[in-house]
Amino acid sequence: MSMASIAFSSSTTLLSSSRVLLPSKSSLLSPTVSVPRTLHSSSASSSSLCSGFSSLGSLTTSRSASRRNFAVKAQADDLPLVGNKAPDFEAEAVFDQEFIKVKLSEYIGKKYVILFFYPLDFTFVCPTEITAFSDRYEEFEKLNTEVLGVSVDSVFSHLAWVQTDRKSGGLGDLNYPLVSDITKSISKSFGVLIPDQGIALRGLFIIDKEGVIQHSTINNLGIGRSVDETMRTLQALQYVQENPDEVCPAGWKPGEKSMKPDPKLSKEYFSAI
Repeated sequence: MSMASIAFSSSTTLLSSSRVLLPSKSSLLSPTVSVPRTLHSSSASSSSLCSGFSSLGSLTTSRSASRRNFAVKAQADDLPLVGNKAPDFEAEAVFDQEFIKVKLSEYIGKKYVILFFYPLDFTFVCPTEITAFSDRYEEFEKLNTEVLGVSVDSVFSHLAWVQTDRKSGGLGDLNYPLVSDITKSISKSFGVLIPDQGIALRGLFIIDKEGVIQHSTINNLGIGRSVDETMRTLQALQYVQENPDEVCPAGWKPGEKSMKPDPKLSKEYFSAI
């Protein structure tokens, strides 16, 4: 048996033996929740790995092509991994104290989307995140980006929370819609639903104008997210899409030096550090 076969067999065994532990209902705000993920150990995994090896070979043989198409492509059956089209949905939402319909695919070709999930209305960490995104909405708007918040609560719960003053734990008026995922289908399709609790983890997805998920993070229930980091990541995404021959190093911010994804050309960046 060749070394490549042994390595491949070991990888498959590791995936097969992985297990996911979900939290109990009493751990709503506990920082011990494991993120649910779907692992494949069947022939689908074999196909994915082989596809990856094939892609690596293509990158090696064509540097110019790799610079033009520097992106990871996930398999269609692994949605919603980064690099795939975001699962579409249409749902009721609350905006400007009214009930509206939101359909994700309607933003395709028009705007980037920050889609973030939170566990429940009238809780503790959630209002700090929701209002923080609302307070910075104009900055996202300047980047041609819409913000959508999602939880498993009804639109009536959303409305009551919006009509509650911030000093009393409410939200006050928001600058973007709160979507109702009362059927839990949206949370499930984005891989953030905790099945035995019926609520979503703090998942955040940046979706580009083509409807492709370009970034995702999933926080535990008790850990709030950073609007600053979301903004920085969005700006980096837009930069590399506008400059396909460049990539953004760690902590990159607008105006800072980017990098060429090439063994020789990248030395220009490293030599300036």
